[in-house]
Parts: sequence; C-alpha cells; structure tokens
Amino acid sequence: MKKWLGFFGLLIIALIMVSGCLGSKTPPVSRPFTPAVLVDYYRTGGFVGLNDRLVIFDNGVAVVSGKNNNHEIELNKSDIDRINLIFNNSQFSMLEGNYSARHGSADLIRYSIRYHSKTVNAEDSAIPPALQLVIDELNRFLLLGRSVEQTPPSFTTILN
Repeated sequence: MKKWLGFFGLLIIALIMVSGCLGSKTPPVSRPFTPAVLVDYYRTGGFVGLNDRLVIFDNGVAVVSGKNNNHEIELNKSDIDRINLIFNNSQFSMLEGNYSARHGSADLIRYSIRYHSKTVNAEDSAIPPALQLVIDELNRFLLLGRSVEQTPPSFTTILN
C-alpha cells in the first residue's frame, strides 16, 4: 500500500507540473505592417537626362530618388486622397498601356506609371490629356521631395 501511495503521490505531482504548461498560450508573434506600393512613377530622358523615381506607399511615406540623391517625404491623408482622386478622375485603369511618340522624335521624356496593378508607359508628344494631369501631380511630388533635405530612407522607416 505504501508503494501505491508513493506512486500516486508522484503521479499527482507530475500532473500538477504538466498542467501548468498546458494552461498558458504562447503570445502571437507581432509582425510589422508592410505597406503596399500605391504609385511607382519613373521618368527618364529628355535634353537634361532625367532619371527620377517616385514611390508612394499606402502609409503616406514617399521616396524620391534622382541621379545623386534619395529623399523621403511624409504625405498626409489629404495628399493620398488627392492622388487617388486624380487617378480615378483620369480613368487611369481605362488608359492604354503604351503611348509612343512618332518614330525619330528626339530628346523625349519617357514616363512609366504604375498605380495599383496597372502600368502605363508614355513619351512626350504622345501623352493624352487625362494622363498629363496625373504626370503633373506626380511631378509636383518629385519637386517637393527635392526641396526637402532629408536623410536617405531606411528600410525600417518605410515599413513603419
């Protein structure tokens, strides 16, 4: 009988120790929010040899890069709303994929604009009016990014 009491005592102690592990849950791992690209705008060429890029993320962070510099700017909600409105008013999703200038044209600026999943490429002298409004607005943000002297963006800044 003493053997059985000792065995049951050890069994109860073992069950108590194991039950403490069963009741706790591991907290979920927090993963940082990864912003999506709202607009990816690239212009190149022209007489001065442009090479500019503007990437706007849905969290309001925009990265402006040129030949020798990178700048990060913060856009507010009204800026993002304005961008979405301009793309919607231009019926960007209905535009053709390519607008090419006449063969033999020189010193043209080439544009590549991706908004959500649609990409439109265009060259000077072949830009439809609706697309010109989009280009003018994106150029405004490029100029804004150049006028603000900031440090180059880090990957963790873009993720926040």
